[in-house]
Amino acid sequence: MPSCDAFGRCGACQLLDVPYEEQLVSKQWRIEQLFPQAARAQLIRPILGMENPFYYRNKVIAPYAPGGRRHRKGQGGGRGVVTGMYASGSHRIVPTEGCLLENRSAKRVTLAVRRLMEKRKIAPYDEKTGRGFLRHGVVRAGRTGELLVTLVTNGDEFPSSRAFCRELVRLVPEVTTVIQNVNRCQTNVILGDEERVLYGPGFILDDLCGLRFRISSSSFYQVNAVQAEVLYEEAVALAQAGAQDAVIDAYCGTGTIGLVAAKRGAGQVIGVEAVPSAVTDARQNAQHNGISQARFHCEDATAFLQQLAADRQVLSHRPEDPKGNGAVQEDLIVLMDPPRAGSTPEFLQGLGCLRPKRIVYISCDPCTQRRDVALLREQGYGLRVIQPVDMFPHTEHIENIAVLEP
Repeated sequence: MPSCDAFGRCGACQLLDVPYEEQLVSKQWRIEQLFPQAARAQLIRPILGMENPFYYRNKVIAPYAPGGRRHRKGQGGGRGVVTGMYASGSHRIVPTEGCLLENRSAKRVTLAVRRLMEKRKIAPYDEKTGRGFLRHGVVRAGRTGELLVTLVTNGDEFPSSRAFCRELVRLVPEVTTVIQNVNRCQTNVILGDEERVLYGPGFILDDLCGLRFRISSSSFYQVNAVQAEVLYEEAVALAQAGAQDAVIDAYCGTGTIGLVAAKRGAGQVIGVEAVPSAVTDARQNAQHNGISQARFHCEDATAFLQQLAADRQVLSHRPEDPKGNGAVQEDLIVLMDPPRAGSTPEFLQGLGCLRPKRIVYISCDPCTQRRDVALLREQGYGLRVIQPVDMFPHTEHIENIAVLEP
């Protein structure tokens, strides 16, 4: 097991000192404890782990803060810049020169940005005073080799930004896009609402499940592309969507899951996502991959589903659900991947009204998933399969797929 000098001080990986096979056994046990009835009925499949559980994070976030004085050969002393990981439960930065979880090219970018800040005397942001210019670097790495760099600043004016970008690309040639994001608020939220392209097209492309996806600075995209491919292929296979089926892809992000479903044979895909830039990417992704049977709506998922449930008429010839919850829509499948907080009671009630024949619920927090599954059970849905996936090796997190049917 590789070692890390920052282990125990930063908050990134809690289980690095535990052999990987033992981590998988522990995570499998936790899922079985959360869903005991499914465990007794042998509905829980073995967790899907990684062959090489290192350097998998394709999104790297680096804070920059004032550091001590630096003395380098051939240079005078000067106020330095510190970057690395936050210590667990705090905003104290643990300086790191490497990380066993982060994409290595992306890590090179965060260190190159620090080097250029010191060279060009760009002041790092000081959380205590609210002063300083550069707050964070956010790097997204595609399996295509492309890197997107978002520089989060405390103001609009970026002196010599073109020269900064040229030097950054010279230091790390894989960088194809640099974005400036402006965040003037004293907040824990990393990204602000204003941004501009400093270099490149403004996005990168990534390959996943035989498709190519466009990723922008603020779009949601899984941080482990290798396991995301495993997760999506499993979820789509479990959905069993055919040419006669319509698939609702709720909380769809850049459209990844829904477009994979369309590519694998779904007759129609309807995606809904609240982030405008993600919806733009989803539409571009559908067009770029030649998928015509998918459309995407920029709307809150709960409001969208409630309206869909109100508008859709239950067809009288559909077979009645044995629990008396209305007619099952035999041509409707719902794929849902909500945020860590889970879905909402109103969204789940809308599902109950629509009565899809199958719900495939992907969760990054099985605890909130268990809560939501209990609400769906009250509406006549039962668990059929549970498939855990180790999306975040060496951490406590587990991704989980739950399949429910009436």
